[in-house]
Amino acid sequence: MAADGARRVALVANTSFYVGPDIARQLAARGHDLVVGDPADGLVDELTEMGSAVEVVTGVADLADPSSSVRLVQAALDRFGRLDAATAFSGRVITGSFLDASVGDVQALSQGCFEAPFNFLQAVLAPMVEQGSGQVLVLTSSSGQRVTPNAPIYSAMRAGATHLLKNVAAEVAPKGVSVNGLGTNFMDFPEFLRASGASDPKVREFLESRVPLRRLGTVEECAALCVAYLDGSCTFVTGQFVAHDGGWS
Repeated sequence: MAADGARRVALVANTSFYVGPDIARQLAARGHDLVVGDPADGLVDELTEMGSAVEVVTGVADLADPSSSVRLVQAALDRFGRLDAATAFSGRVITGSFLDASVGDVQALSQGCFEAPFNFLQAVLAPMVEQGSGQVLVLTSSSGQRVTPNAPIYSAMRAGATHLLKNVAAEVAPKGVSVNGLGTNFMDFPEFLRASGASDPKVREFLESRVPLRRLGTVEECAALCVAYLDGSCTFVTGQFVAHDGGWS
């Protein structure tokens, strides 16, 4: 419940894959009504059966398009009249050496890794600032925390997005709104496996040897960590970044 006794409303920008569906499930289990972007098959029925009112918005997966976040937020306000929590992940992985990179790579990574969270933050923060409360969590990447061989531009863009989150958090904190970041790496997830070559068992074994916990992380446990920054149980944390990468960063 929100402080005024109403059911909390959470926005999950993309619930088609990755951590999105599991974040939505865990928020539903904690008594939230939901705005979900591009839900996976069967997810809405599942959330409704858990007791959540669910507003669906389709065609919003590309957060580099400013209209995507605007549509999500407007759907929340039209249906529920409030927005208490919002989360999004974004990004495109392009690997390779710096000397082989192109301006096109820089532009693509900027759109996916920096412009997308910029658009999302601007859209969701406006009603929260007016409301005087809210929680925002944006997923970036723990690659932005350290030098990342074979991903110099990608990790630099992720670092920029994380620093943006910290700056934004400082700006809106006096309004009662918290903004935090969470970065992943070494995830047992198709996009990471594709980008890293870890679909090959030998490559996976090598990558796991670089992780202090000696395994890849799961989507389910990542979602559990995300929800701690969204469910209203602790709103006295802002401007922070936490890495979900098995101790790598």
